[in-house]
Formats: sequence, C-alpha cells, structure tokens
Amino acid sequence: MRSIKILCFGIIFLFFNTLQSQELLDTPLPENIRTVILRSMSTNQYTPIIKLGEKIRLSFDDLEADSKDYYYKITHCDFNWEPSNISTTEYLDGYTEDRIRNFEISFNTYQDYTHYQLTIPNNNMILLISGNYVITVMDEDENPLFEKRFIVYEPRVNVGVSVYKSRDVKYIDSKQNIQFTINHPGFNVNNPNIEIKTMILQNDDWNTAIKNLKPQYYRGSQLIYKYGKESTFWANNEFLWFDSKQIRIGTSNIHRSLRGEHDIFNTYLYVDKERKFQPYTYYPGIHGNFVIRTLDGEDPRIEADYSIVHFYLDTDGELDPNKRIYVSGAFNDWKHNYVNQMEFNAESGLYELKMEMKQGFYNYRYSVIDDNGLINNCEIDGSFYQTNNLYRVLVYYQQLGSRYTKVIGMGLTNSETFQN
Repeated sequence: MRSIKILCFGIIFLFFNTLQSQELLDTPLPENIRTVILRSMSTNQYTPIIKLGEKIRLSFDDLEADSKDYYYKITHCDFNWEPSNISTTEYLDGYTEDRIRNFEISFNTYQDYTHYQLTIPNNNMILLISGNYVITVMDEDENPLFEKRFIVYEPRVNVGVSVYKSRDVKYIDSKQNIQFTINHPGFNVNNPNIEIKTMILQNDDWNTAIKNLKPQYYRGSQLIYKYGKESTFWANNEFLWFDSKQIRIGTSNIHRSLRGEHDIFNTYLYVDKERKFQPYTYYPGIHGNFVIRTLDGEDPRIEADYSIVHFYLDTDGELDPNKRIYVSGAFNDWKHNYVNQMEFNAESGLYELKMEMKQGFYNYRYSVIDDNGLINNCEIDGSFYQTNNLYRVLVYYQQLGSRYTKVIGMGLTNSETFQN
C-alpha cells in the first residue's frame, strides 16, 4: 500500500511540475526582473531562432541591484513544447544546469539594476541536436523565476515562402495568405503526412501561429502547401512605436518626460486613437520588436535607464465590459496579463496603462481579448492588406521510431511584395 501511495504521489508531482512549467511561459515576470531578452547573436536578428552551432544570448535586469546567484537549465521539447522523451545527455554536452556568472551593476542611472548575461553554447553547455528548447532561470533555491522559448534548426531542407492577398474576396483588403514549398533533395522523407510538421509565425508571435498543415501536393522532392483560408492571417496594422533613447525630453511620439518619485523619469506618450476607420498609413518598424539604446551612455546594457512609460488610448468610450485591452509586443513576449492590461479612466475617458521600461526603441500594439480568451489584434487598429508583416515557416521532422522532433528548415519572407 505504501509503494502505491509513493507511486501516486510521484505521478501527481510530475503532473504538477509539467503544468507549472507550461504556466511559467505565460506568467508575468517577478517584480524585480525586467527586460528579458533572448536573441540570436547575429547582426540585426531579433528572434530566438538559431542554426545548430550558432550562439544565442540571454540577458535580463534585476532591479534590486544586488548580487544574486541565478542558475539556468535547458529542456528539449517536442512540437507542442512538452518535454521530449529523451535524457539530458542526448541533447546537451556538459552541465545539466549552471550558474549565470556574467553580471554587471548599472552605471550612472537613476534606477539601479544588475544586468545578467549568458551565451549558449558556452564552455559548460553545448547543444547537440536541433529542436524546440526552453531555458529556465532559477534562484539559488532552484525556484523557477521565468522561462523563454528558443529554436535550434539544422538547414536540411529549403523552404520557399510567398505572401498573397486573401483568396476570399470578402477579406481581400484585410488578410494575407501564406503559401510555401519544402524542397528536400538529398533528404529522405518516407511519410510526409506523419513525419513532417509545419509552423507558420506572423511576426514571431506564438499566439497566432498556424500549426501542422499537411502537404497538398508532391512534386519529386518538393512538398507544396497552397492552402487558402487555412494559411491566412489577419494583416492587422503597422505597429505603433516610441523611442525613449533621450529620457529627459520628449521626442517623436513622446509628449513629455518628467522626473517623478524616487528620481525615476515618467515618459508620457501621445494619446493613440483607434485606427480601424482611418486610411492605412505606413509606419517603418521592426515587426513588433524592440532595441535597447540610449544617447546618455556608450553601453546600453548597463547605462540605459528605466522610466515609467504612460500609454493612453482613445476609443470614444469604454468597450464591452467582457473585453480587455492589452499593450503587447516582443518586449513582453506577446503576453496578456495584469502587467500590460489597460484600465478605463472615466474621468479622462481614456484607457490608460503605465509600465516600467528600459530606454530604447519599441514597437507595440493594442490587443483585445474577450472572456472566451479570443485574441483580436485588429479591433482597435483595423486590418489592412498593405501591412508589412514578417512571416516565418518552420519545418519539424520526426522519423518513424524516433523519440524526438528535429527542426530541419526555416523559410522567411515579409509582405512588402505580393505575388498576386
């Protein structure tokens, strides 16, 4: 009887840990942790996707500005971001977890912080195989603080991606259709319907990913995907932006900047208005991403300051009470929680939000979520087929009998040029 109880407890503990791990990807950061960035170290790359053998860098700030022992571990995952059924030694060479040794104290900033930084692979940990990965950062007691996704791929196949207007006349002015071809000469695929899975990302936002389309046609060593509505995205609108590189004065899209409590600056943005009934206007941006930078120092990692950024949205009154508005972008991993949820101010008649953010150039947008959890990224700003979106197609491969999923190719394009 005692052994049965132990077994049941073990199953419950394992289930709880798996559930906790899944929830950690979507939960807000701890209050003292800010500006978590996980990116390829290649020039002008903003996404956590690298070729096998390339380097990726994780960095974050601790606003408590002391010296802590933070640790990290890496988990290989399957297509659905569940832990793979393989041992750590099959995907890692070196330590299974390690301490983050590289950290520096901020310099000449009103908001003190400690900047932590980690590069993978490193002398203590090397990735051996491609696939989906999750990196977990823990405190000295091994309590998980936050997690970030990243992808390692090996270029075994070529992926050609094209953007079209919607085939449905009803949505021809508001949606974009993605078609792609997987070319695999020299790479044997026995059963594409089972062994190959695909993922289409718009601006690297996992909330709107289109998953696991099956090839429609075969042509020699080509798998062809020419779907209609199944691979169609709302085009949305160009991202809004602000640039706080000069924290002491108002600049483009920043109305004013004032020093507030504890000498921390307040960055007040201009009021944004709904754009869904306005003509489309092109805004150059970086597809929802952000870049930390400052004119007040030479090293933005430790010399960029923090300010309280105030967002204002005019919707001509309060929305349906069953809907909530969020400010989102790559800066918060496209999450939607109390940290970035706007509140309606009856006195000003505006939706308002304030967040502490590091100096830099930021793309952002307004997302609406109803009580059913449905995300609508165009209810506030509309959707226009001309919008410049970045599209990425990832190809996953799990050979029959294999115990883990590889990522064997990636295709990338944007919607600046349509094929029809």
